[in-house]
Amino acid sequence: MSQADFEKAAEEVKVLKTKPNDAEMLEIYSLYKQATVGDVNTARPGMLDFTGKAKWDAWEKRKGMSKEDATKAYIDKVEELKGKYGI
Repeated sequence: MSQADFEKAAEEVKVLKTKPNDAEMLEIYSLYKQATVGDVNTARPGMLDFTGKAKWDAWEKRKGMSKEDATKAYIDKVEELKGKYGI
């Protein structure tokens, strides 16, 4: 999987005909962050930031996953969503 494949998938996920459900969006977000940043590197958001906490928790679950594995999993997930929701 190349950087170009990753960037193409990142663009394609934005133009799906139907928005993926929240769980799928969290999966995409966490894989993207793991692939681009690596392990979570920020403090967990506060109690009232429900969206921020959900995103942080999803990313934190990827801890230890290599950027290469996250990149491949991200591209695979986008391909799955394209098949499910259309582009």
